[in-house]
Amino acid sequence: MSFHNQLKEKIVSQDQALKELKTWREKNKKIVFTNGCFDIIHPGHIDYLSQARDLGDILVLGLNTDQSVRRLNKGSNRPINDERTRAYVLAGLASVDLIVFFDEQTPYNLIKLLQPNVLVKGKDYEVEKIIGFDILKENGGEVITIPFLDGYSTSSLIKKIIEG
Repeated sequence: MSFHNQLKEKIVSQDQALKELKTWREKNKKIVFTNGCFDIIHPGHIDYLSQARDLGDILVLGLNTDQSVRRLNKGSNRPINDERTRAYVLAGLASVDLIVFFDEQTPYNLIKLLQPNVLVKGKDYEVEKIIGFDILKENGGEVITIPFLDGYSTSSLIKKIIEG
C-alpha cells in the first residue's frame, strides 16, 4: 500500500474507529485519546502529540469539525485550514494512528463511544475538569495532562502573520 493511501486510511468514521479499536484491544494495545482543532500545525503540536503517543500503543485524535471550531469562538477567521486539510496534515505524523471527527462542542460523546484507556490534555487543564474524566475514571482509565512546549500557539502564529 502506498504511503498516500496509508494517510487516507488514518482518517476514519466513528464506526470505523470502533472496528479498529476492537482489533487493537484484542491485541492488548493501550489506547490513548486526545482532541483539538490543530488548525496550523506547529512544533508545540508535534511535541504534544508525541508525548501523548508515548503514553500508550495507539493514539486516537478527535478532531473538531469546521463547524465545531467556529462554535468555540476562536475568531471569525477560524479555522484557517478546513477539516479535511487539518486531518490530512495530522495523518502524516507518525505519532497519530487514527483521526476521528467530532462535530459537538466537546468530545464527550466520542470519548464515551471509543472508551480509551488514557485521556490526554494539556497542562492548562485541571485533571478533574477535563471533558471525559468521569468516563475514564468509571472504566479504570487514566486522565493525564502534559506540558506544552513554550512559545507556540496557533493564535500567536496568526497574530504574527497578520502583523507581519
